[in-house]
Amino acid sequence: MNLMDTTTLPAPLKVFIVEESPLVRRRIASMLGGIHGVAIVGAAEDPLAAIEGIAVCGADVAFVDLRLAGGSGLDLLAAISQRALPVVTIVFTNHSGPQFRSACLAAGASYFFDKTTEYDAARATLERLARSRLALANDH
Repeated sequence: MNLMDTTTLPAPLKVFIVEESPLVRRRIASMLGGIHGVAIVGAAEDPLAAIEGIAVCGADVAFVDLRLAGGSGLDLLAAISQRALPVVTIVFTNHSGPQFRSACLAAGASYFFDKTTEYDAARATLERLARSRLALANDH
């Protein structure tokens, strides 16, 4: 056995889901968990639990709805920004009017997708992020 061999599989992209509805959380986890190189590391339904969970899990990506129990996705974006957490934020919501999109992007969201019309685009974005992580790991 060669003790100098440090070849390991790259760590998966850690995704934390923030969604008020348990049913929708399960659907999102199913959608994203099947992506190669992605691991669902936690979920929450409110901003306070989400910010703590994201920090504790060391999530790379937060998949966030705007409507949350006891607050909003905008509250969470503000908390992430305030704590300077190194997490990519993907807003995935039914509240997709231009004013919501602008407010989320201004608050620091990395991406913004409409749940009803941009499902495939949201999934493709996460796939791209996971592929980039794998490619970076393979370059080192």
